[in-house]
Amino acid sequence: MRSWSSADGGADVAGLDRAGACTWLTGGTLRRLKQRGQWLLALEDSSSSCAVPSLGSSSSSSSSSSSSSSSFACRRSTRCSTTAAVQGVVWGLARRSELHRLASPTATVDRQKMGATTRESSVMAPTEEEEQREKTGASTLTVHCGKPSPLGVSLSKDVRGGGSVVESQRVNFALFSEHASSVTLCLWLEGRGKYDQPSLELSLDREKNRTGNVWHVAVEGLPLQGVLYGYKVDGPGGWETGLRWEKSKVLLDPYAKLVEGRRVFGDQSEKMAPFLGTYDLASEPFDWGEEGSEAGGDQRARIPDKDIVIYEMNVRAFTADPSSGLEDGVRGSYRGVIEKIPHLVDLGVNCVELLPVMEFDEMEFQRRRNPREHMVNTWGYSTVNFFAPMTRYASCGGGPVVAAKEFKEMVKALHAAGIEVILDVVYNHTNEADDQFPYTTSFRGIDNLVYYSVDVNNYVQLINLTGCGNTVNCNHPVAMQLILDSLRYWVQEYHVDGFRFDLATIFCRDSKGNLLSSPPVVRAIAKDPVLSKCKLIAEPWDLGAYQVGSFPNWDRWGEWNGKYRDDVRRFIKGDGGMKCAVATRIAGSADLYNVNQRKPYHSINYAVCHDGFTLHDVVAYNTKHNHANGEGGRDGQDDNFSWNCGVEGPTSDQGVLALRARQMKNFLVILFMSQGTPMILMGDEYMHTRFGNNNSYGHDTKMNHFLWDELEKQKQVVGGGGSSMLNFTREMLRFRRSHPLLGRDNFLTSADIAWHENNWHDTESRFLAFTLHEGKHGQRAGDIYVAFNAHNFFVNAPLPRPPAGKRWCRVVDTNLGPGEDAKLEGAPAVSDKYNLAPYSSIVLLAKPV
Repeated sequence: MRSWSSADGGADVAGLDRAGACTWLTGGTLRRLKQRGQWLLALEDSSSSCAVPSLGSSSSSSSSSSSSSSSFACRRSTRCSTTAAVQGVVWGLARRSELHRLASPTATVDRQKMGATTRESSVMAPTEEEEQREKTGASTLTVHCGKPSPLGVSLSKDVRGGGSVVESQRVNFALFSEHASSVTLCLWLEGRGKYDQPSLELSLDREKNRTGNVWHVAVEGLPLQGVLYGYKVDGPGGWETGLRWEKSKVLLDPYAKLVEGRRVFGDQSEKMAPFLGTYDLASEPFDWGEEGSEAGGDQRARIPDKDIVIYEMNVRAFTADPSSGLEDGVRGSYRGVIEKIPHLVDLGVNCVELLPVMEFDEMEFQRRRNPREHMVNTWGYSTVNFFAPMTRYASCGGGPVVAAKEFKEMVKALHAAGIEVILDVVYNHTNEADDQFPYTTSFRGIDNLVYYSVDVNNYVQLINLTGCGNTVNCNHPVAMQLILDSLRYWVQEYHVDGFRFDLATIFCRDSKGNLLSSPPVVRAIAKDPVLSKCKLIAEPWDLGAYQVGSFPNWDRWGEWNGKYRDDVRRFIKGDGGMKCAVATRIAGSADLYNVNQRKPYHSINYAVCHDGFTLHDVVAYNTKHNHANGEGGRDGQDDNFSWNCGVEGPTSDQGVLALRARQMKNFLVILFMSQGTPMILMGDEYMHTRFGNNNSYGHDTKMNHFLWDELEKQKQVVGGGGSSMLNFTREMLRFRRSHPLLGRDNFLTSADIAWHENNWHDTESRFLAFTLHEGKHGQRAGDIYVAFNAHNFFVNAPLPRPPAGKRWCRVVDTNLGPGEDAKLEGAPAVSDKYNLAPYSSIVLLAKPV
């Protein structure tokens, strides 16, 4: 038989490896054809072809090969779907000279002698539809060397005739691995469900399929959607080198744009299903329309930073509860969010911050040595892939393609409602855990030394500065490029408006875990042109450093202001000596952010967030109650600065319940009267409780779900158009939007604010009052007087003189009942003094006489 060559020039076909895996090298065409009534797999070049019978075919002949060292076998793992281009798996090929001998339809192979796996499966004759596909050439694959860029999967076209004729289309696969010596591309042509063996494995040649540190191959004739893929990667060196090879494990492409695995959230029957990449190169691009047009284009709000009000929410938890009234297949999905946008509009928020929506592993607890069957990761801080939207947030188990489409529909619908979309992103660690109980799915097995920080002084173990077992090596050039590519992709492909970076201090560390004063990845994100209009928010701490007010920012990065949360909580519950600190927080935390060109809105102000107590639980529990987490109550933060108002947890004491409601309103008053960007937590508008659990990440239950029936109960409380808490939240948001004094570009000066205090050093005083002056802001706004009484007794406060021609009118008093506690229209005038109840606050507005 004459020597055959690949489309890109010469490549041999190698033999079966010890694991029984196919070892295709680049080159040649793989075709299924019919010869003398038997279905065969064939390798061919442009001028000749030879074929080998598929094991288990309709031919009944069988005999033993005379030479086990030069044997060849091929098989079909299952019957292929109509979209499959190849119906067989090549299991072994040794000498090319043996290929011709085996081409006889009567030849057989002794698989025991050649060392192949003993597991058999039958080969079924193709359907008429499959035969028709073969007649049209749909069953032919041609393997090319491919190209190193872009990473991931892309479509390359062989254009001839001056650019007018597409001669062929190739699906290109490219994977970075600096330290690997062997890379095998695994393809599942039948789609999901049969994960035990791939349909085809292509072993890449180090000379022909590697450019620099990128391994690549292109396959002509592959379907343009529905194919699953992954990689087997191996290399030199063991644990002592910091590498963690698992050569028999199929790994997820870090640049996969879609991920296939389980289809239904928390599905126990598929908890061990692998994560595999897939792609959709056939569908038309999503119709965003012309941005800003009235004919259905994406209406990006482009809200100024100073005007943003953030609503932190979880996509699944928002509509997963049956009380949402949605169909089963829609609950907990991107479509579910679309259905409930009217609530967000009615509440008055203009930005949602979504807990992680990149593909994550909600079943991670099920695989641990001591599994916690009741735990399902519902928060999502366990990233599997940084490009793919969470597949199990698709409605009706629709899969990755549907998930991507519905995510875009959700973003477009939120934009149309005037709501921006910020993603909570987790680049600091992945789902692959630690070295003690690892769960390798991608980065660890591809190039552990590149993607993770390791401790060379401690047995080359993974450094754990995240509390999650591993730390991404964010300032390594390759990891940094992945982060930037991912962020750009979410902006360009999915039209998101910004990012909140979980444990962002990890971005400030080098590969050894040392802090950097000018971290490259933080600067690159701040200066990137594609990200130039994005809102960037850091959670400025990790397990070993606290950078509130000192996170490297290049005048762009905002921060979750943890000091605001702590100081406000301590003041509201009545701790002494907090008046000066909380005044600084109300004024925009100038001590932290009035440097360089930073603004008040770079302080993200919050009293609660997903991580910790809800607003209700801050005023209902003194200590955490985390036993449901299965860790003996050891997890979760102990310093909560909370106060239960006299009774721990649930109570029927009306006095305690009234005090708790008053305290929750006090938190909202101080939040919306502060300079900076306010953030509230999903569910706080109806007083959601997690029953004292301040670390509820693992509960896909009512503990985390938004309870729409509770919201409806709030609406039934008649008084001023709504309940005390729901209506109060809505009215406070409306008041803030109406007064530009409360959202400024610059820090307050003495001309903007007057503090009514003559002894800042009085640690026993728990009363604070100030007036914001309308100044240059014109007649749209009036002076605003705000007072807080954190004493346990009444305070009769003298009021400052209102501006000429105006009088003070009470718009907020947290001690009053529904309809009166927040009264923007028809606010009654008050005299020159106001008697504040214990643990209460007021807001007065100067209105014309």
